[in-house]
Amino acid sequence: MSPFGTGMVVAAQPEAVEAGVDALRAGGNAVDAAVACALVAGVVDPQMCGIAGFGSAQLFLPAGRPGADSGETVHTCVDFHGTSPAAVRPDMWEHLLVGETRDGFGFIIDGNVNDVGYQSITTPGSLLAYHEAQTRYGRLDWADVVAPAIAWAADGFAIRPSVSHWWQEGATLGRADNVGRLAHTPAGRRIYFDENGSLRRIGETLRNPDLARTLTRIAEGGADEFYRGGIAAEIDADMAANGGLLTATDLDGYRTVWGDPLRTTYRGLEVATNQPPGGGVMVAEMLNILGHFDLGTMGHNSIEYVRTVAEAMKWATADKDAHVGDPAFVDVPLDWLLSTDHAAELAQRITAGERAHVDRMAGEPPDTTHVCVVDADGNAMSMTHSLGMPSGVVTEGLGFMYNGCMGVFDPRPGRPGSLAPGKRRFTSLCPTLLLDRGLPDGEALRFVVGAPGGTQIAMGVLQVILNVVDLNMPVLEAISAPRFSATSDAIDVCNRIPRSVTRELEADGYEVVRWPGSYEFARVHAIAVEPSGLSGAADPGGDGMALTP
Repeated sequence: MSPFGTGMVVAAQPEAVEAGVDALRAGGNAVDAAVACALVAGVVDPQMCGIAGFGSAQLFLPAGRPGADSGETVHTCVDFHGTSPAAVRPDMWEHLLVGETRDGFGFIIDGNVNDVGYQSITTPGSLLAYHEAQTRYGRLDWADVVAPAIAWAADGFAIRPSVSHWWQEGATLGRADNVGRLAHTPAGRRIYFDENGSLRRIGETLRNPDLARTLTRIAEGGADEFYRGGIAAEIDADMAANGGLLTATDLDGYRTVWGDPLRTTYRGLEVATNQPPGGGVMVAEMLNILGHFDLGTMGHNSIEYVRTVAEAMKWATADKDAHVGDPAFVDVPLDWLLSTDHAAELAQRITAGERAHVDRMAGEPPDTTHVCVVDADGNAMSMTHSLGMPSGVVTEGLGFMYNGCMGVFDPRPGRPGSLAPGKRRFTSLCPTLLLDRGLPDGEALRFVVGAPGGTQIAMGVLQVILNVVDLNMPVLEAISAPRFSATSDAIDVCNRIPRSVTRELEADGYEVVRWPGSYEFARVHAIAVEPSGLSGAADPGGDGMALTP
């Protein structure tokens, strides 16, 4: 019996998961299911992701491209980070710089113009990546894959707790207030507020007929309608009228980046993740370091375990800050960052008690989502997609909100993450697969994982991998276990990390920041391939679920 059964879809929105499962039932493969899921997520979780967002995905198709004769395995990644518009100047916000968020993935400037409004928008990549992936590697017609998203936009969806919570959480890390984002444009006020000017409530049905019409145009015209057709013209006119940086020329010139995964090994398994400017390099470097330690013997979340893993996180963060950016603009020393010598040196420093220092002036917010799919043939897709911190801008008549990713560029010139026209900024997105290369490709897949969660994505994904590989946890236990993070000199812990552990860390001189939530530091989603079949889980800190056809 095949371990893949009828397949599985895991994502953060039940409506999106159902759309993915329906695609599998209709004869689609993992790519069809992931794209259908992503499009619906953009409707029912409209500030986490959408067609005007960005992201990164990994595709593993051991049966090859559908319809091709060779049957040669396809294993590839697509990067679709937003690019800064051509009008950007490297020093245009340097005089407005106020500070950097503590977790290191976001800059605060006077007036928040990099964070909310028309100047905060990068050239979107999500729709192009969805369309390219589905039309190259899917089995279904594009229009059929878009249809569920159209229906959800036209008929409406019940506002879920996580959607409402984000709307009302207020300003965070020095950024703009979320209610202000939703109300930034008249079109946004009409969608997200009732006739009395109050935010729509949990359980209320939210309909978005403008978005339904936009998606119908995309179903008929594909990505070209958005990037160089009628929608592009409407976007261009709105940006020009409101001082935006984005133009029709930026849209027409946008390209995704397809290429091989970044690879390393951990405890005998191949780890395949994404290339820079994605966060896979951090996952790979941390695993390389931690391969020098017997984490299982230490005990999960023991004092020594937390200290060791946190130091690996800090060293990888410091390396990322110093060396990693858009490879088209920055010479990223991947061979050195992922070398056995570098990992051994850092492991020795941790063993000797040396502590990494993460330089900060004073992150990217957790406004992202993820989908994992494995189909009955063992094809898999892991995709993280986002709006970053959404811009608040909704063009009249189009119904979708744009990304706000200009806020993660460094206003200081001459740094890996500095502003430049056409540049992609590093993010922690890291859709990742584990494979057993002792088996044939069709049987090699062992684990599919990824997460939303801003700067914390790589840290959440890392800990779930450690939980599965080093501590032999079932996937649900691995995802549900309490997590911590170290993207600055402090160690951030969720409220389920025992105080007996944090007291000892503090006594040893560490700054420990306890978060009030029980489920913090990314929202990890995963599917494990086991001899008995697939098992999957959505992070219990969100609204998601795992479902089989």
